[in-house]
Amino acid sequence: MHFSFKIIEKENISTILPLINKLNEGKVSIEILEKRFQDIVHQNYECAGIFDSDKLIGISGMWFCTRHYSGKSVELDHVYIEDAYRNHGLGKQFMEWITDYVKTKNVEAIELNAYIENPASHRFYENLGFKKPGYHFLKKLNN
Repeated sequence: MHFSFKIIEKENISTILPLINKLNEGKVSIEILEKRFQDIVHQNYECAGIFDSDKLIGISGMWFCTRHYSGKSVELDHVYIEDAYRNHGLGKQFMEWITDYVKTKNVEAIELNAYIENPASHRFYENLGFKKPGYHFLKKLNN
């Protein structure tokens, strides 16, 4: 197997939708995801991918911003690796690649949210040096 990490071009963003769908367990339709990602690519967003030869097997969205408490930062979003590729050190390599990549953009901090019901991911990120400074709250607005 030959793995590579690279930024997915904005015009190819739809290639990540099957992995996003798996991550969200189908809670959001593919049609809605397509519409949202057509908006997302015009914001301060990039997406990194893990490739096994030409096959996309992992992703991490990256939202770039400046925050009063952390300075110039990137928030990782929808981090996902296909089940068959987990527990082989690939996630750690991916996070190291992302860290090196965002350093080239003078980012001072990396942030992310992890689902409460996924304690394995909590251990993974804590082993990489991430801290839990607070809780993420969400209030959906009915339109």
